[in-house]
Amino acid sequence: MGLRDDGPGAARHHTDAPDYAARSVRNPFASTLWRNHAFVRVWSAATISIFGSLVTRLALPFAAILVLDSGAIEVALLRAVELIAALVFGLVAGAWVDRLRRRPVLIWADLGRAVLLASVPLAFALGVLTFWHLLVVSALTSVLTTFFDSADNAYLATIVERDQLVDANAALSASGSVSEFAAFGVTGFLVQVLTAPIAIAIDSVTYVISAILLATIRQPEPPPPARVDREPVLAEIREGVRLVRRDPVLRAFAFAQMSIAAMFGVFGAVWFLFVLEDLRISPTVLGVVAAVGGVAGFAGAVVATRATRRWGIGPVAIAGLLLTAVGNVFIPIAPAGLPLVAIGCLVMAQIVSDSAATVYDITEVSVRQTLVRDRAQGRVNSTFHVAAMIAQLGATLVAGVLAEAIGVRATAWLAPVGGLIGAAVLWTSPVRHLLVLPPAAEGEPSVDPLAIAVAAEMERPPGA
Repeated sequence: MGLRDDGPGAARHHTDAPDYAARSVRNPFASTLWRNHAFVRVWSAATISIFGSLVTRLALPFAAILVLDSGAIEVALLRAVELIAALVFGLVAGAWVDRLRRRPVLIWADLGRAVLLASVPLAFALGVLTFWHLLVVSALTSVLTTFFDSADNAYLATIVERDQLVDANAALSASGSVSEFAAFGVTGFLVQVLTAPIAIAIDSVTYVISAILLATIRQPEPPPPARVDREPVLAEIREGVRLVRRDPVLRAFAFAQMSIAAMFGVFGAVWFLFVLEDLRISPTVLGVVAAVGGVAGFAGAVVATRATRRWGIGPVAIAGLLLTAVGNVFIPIAPAGLPLVAIGCLVMAQIVSDSAATVYDITEVSVRQTLVRDRAQGRVNSTFHVAAMIAQLGATLVAGVLAEAIGVRATAWLAPVGGLIGAAVLWTSPVRHLLVLPPAAEGEPSVDPLAIAVAAEMERPPGA
């Protein structure tokens, strides 16, 4: 079974397309994917790098709060600067990645991030670390991450066969979840024993290891388009936006992505302060709680393909958003005076929301990667990314101001609304009737992965 578009908003089934849902039941860790040495190196580099990045995801706000005595506005500003940098360079990064070889971009982005993050523990050791230093590092690292993500998502297309898309996405998401469990599990301990800036040094080292692994790949990369075939950068950016705007399935997923990004923006501004100051939970316990999300995410990656086979791509995506919203309700109801109950609520939030969000990520990515031709992947991915950053930035700034005015607990109640809106958008779109992966548009070249599910995990704050 497959699906075609018979007009605006229409989604009807036909029987001449491959049954991708039937294929997707395979265990990704038992597939022939692991005979692909290039993919194994990319997977290894991603797993190691994600571990370090998630250490920094906790350690950077810890450094602001515990070392520099920052409040809600400062924590929100730290996240906002990261989002603004990604927003400013997002569309440009997508266009440039579509006209360059991707592997060199990945390697240099890794090395640049390693140097930037190494400056934080160095400044701390010299006694000159400031909040402005953290802002600059956050912004510049975000720029490099934007180029890396666009290139990474497109590079995977050149090393993985189309019939292994779901396997590749599930494998990357599952290993990312394991990295999340390990990273969050040890970060609280590292922060208390070594301080947050020193913990950030671990991330710097992981980026160097990632760059070395990527440099060992010998599989030839398809050449980029010739100069005479290129359009001006602005024209290529407009083409990427147009592809998303005109396709009803991509358009619906883009709006849903903005809604869920707004939810994560609220939690990115208030979660750390709420857990550390309102609930009085130590960094070590906070890290263990966040690590539960890694286990839940792994479970989501394992069941995603079986769920889509049984209930269909669209229904599972909608259910994933709904459950993500429901899971995040457990956070603002955590009582301040009952620490064990509060920890239980936070754990439940991780179990429900992280597993559901991972399932949603895999379904959304798998749909996008089948609809877009290879040399448009970077631009379409950047269009999604920038749209999400706009929503997340606005929500982060508003949440930071509201947290100062009405408190972090009251502000946290606004977050689940994003997941509900996203589910409603998908329900009223052709996605609702999408049971299997759609075939590529007629006349388009063979399509490959646009993104990996674990990339979306990196956009989520640890508590969401």
